[in-house]
Amino acid sequence: MRLTRLLNELKSDGFLRKPIAVDLNTLVILDGHHRFNSLKQLGCDIIPTYLFDYSMPEIVVYTRNDMQKITKEDVIRAGTTGNKLPPRSSKHMVWLKFDKLVHISHLEKNIDIPLERMKTYINHSRHASLR
Repeated sequence: MRLTRLLNELKSDGFLRKPIAVDLNTLVILDGHHRFNSLKQLGCDIIPTYLFDYSMPEIVVYTRNDMQKITKEDVIRAGTTGNKLPPRSSKHMVWLKFDKLVHISHLEKNIDIPLERMKTYINHSRHASLR
């Protein structure tokens, strides 16, 4: 449901507003799985990311389900082995100065990149005319 809604929103807007949050060391997606999957379905080969050093103590992971505990190691293991965690099971938060806790997406600035710029095309007739 959420993926379909986001896919339709991206098609309608024609722009990616926020990049994907990715761990610098492992390239595991921390935030933006739905955006990533939507962009892939739309034929985007280039997906803008913000790289975060997930090992920093300022970045913490919380579970959205009080009955379950998820660690950073669980997140990395899930991302590197393909044994995905359930959708929306974790949220990544960052401690800022003065003990302010914010979601990792608050550190990502809007980028407003047209979807067409994220697609790679090989137009053989155009290349042929350049020779």
